Amino acid sequence: MSGKGVPEISNFGTRMMVFMMHKVFAVTRGMTLGVRAACFDEEGRVFLVRHSYVPGWYMPGGGVERGETVPAALAKELREEGNLEILGAPELFHVYQNRAASRRDHVVFYRVNVRQTAPRPADREIVECGFFALDALPDKVTTATLARLRELSGEAQKADIW
Repeated sequence: MSGKGVPEISNFGTRMMVFMMHKVFAVTRGMTLGVRAACFDEEGRVFLVRHSYVPGWYMPGGGVERGETVPAALAKELREEGNLEILGAPELFHVYQNRAASRRDHVVFYRVNVRQTAPRPADREIVECGFFALDALPDKVTTATLARLRELSGEAQKADIW
């Protein structure tokens, strides 16, 4: 993997969108918790998504809702964002604070083996997605995504900040 990647929350529009979303979350949630996963297929390729509302390529994931367990949220997000089915037990890799989103936000990060049950068509949320070889990632992968992949590969030490 090479390159620095693109910042996840860098331009004014993205910052405003995240700011407004977290204002709503401050009322509806005491602390925000999300799940995200490095999803690998049988060929060792990683699954990435490109959202309509933020720049760059990300690993799939999303928020844990009230009354929802972290494993249930993980399975739901992978299904929704990529038609991905988890094979075996997800491996908890680390829990991070996501200061770029909010001082209250945390991300539970997993490494999982998956298979895609059907191609995932583009919609209003996910405009593009797919599996990529680690040495052939798409342009504009986010900085955090690259950092997590480097940590998973042993190229970098685990950070505590997303």
